[in-house]
Amino acid sequence: MDELVVRTEVYADPETVYEFLLDFQGYAHYSEYLREVRMLAGDGGPGTRYALTFAWWKLTYTARSKVTGVEPPERIDWEITKDIDAGGCWRVTPLGDDEASETTGDAEETGESDEPRCEVALEVEFDPGSASPNALDLPRLVSFDWVLKKAIPLIRSEAERVVERAVRDLEGSTRDVELDVYVDSDRI
Repeated sequence: MDELVVRTEVYADPETVYEFLLDFQGYAHYSEYLREVRMLAGDGGPGTRYALTFAWWKLTYTARSKVTGVEPPERIDWEITKDIDAGGCWRVTPLGDDEASETTGDAEETGESDEPRCEVALEVEFDPGSASPNALDLPRLVSFDWVLKKAIPLIRSEAERVVERAVRDLEGSTRDVELDVYVDSDRI
């Protein structure tokens, strides 16, 4: 399994961040390639199913996902339910004053010492070898392997973009978001 983790600090309380991340339908606002998220069944908790429509190059694909577990306000687990073995989670970890100042520098310099803070992490695991070649209606003379080779490296930049844009909306302002990125893959 290939793994990608993108984490950062958010100036918001964990409960607010958790509720925000539980709104999977809002993710289309943060991604360059995610066009639409439709809730197919459920209430946002375990068992909730979504259709995520992606568009890239000349391709459109609708992934099916399911929320597999929640631990409010700390974790939301999900998995892709067809065409590829993939899943992940959002983690929300409260930060004390000592932890927050270690990752952001001197609190007095930022002027944000009174604000609640937490760490948010998007964790993704996937097996590119499990991807179904029948999942896409490819143009003539385009191989599935070529599509995978071009699309997989986009996963990292998309994950970073989603986290940065979500932070912007959570905090209600734009700032340089420092991301901590962990990759365990030769393809990303």
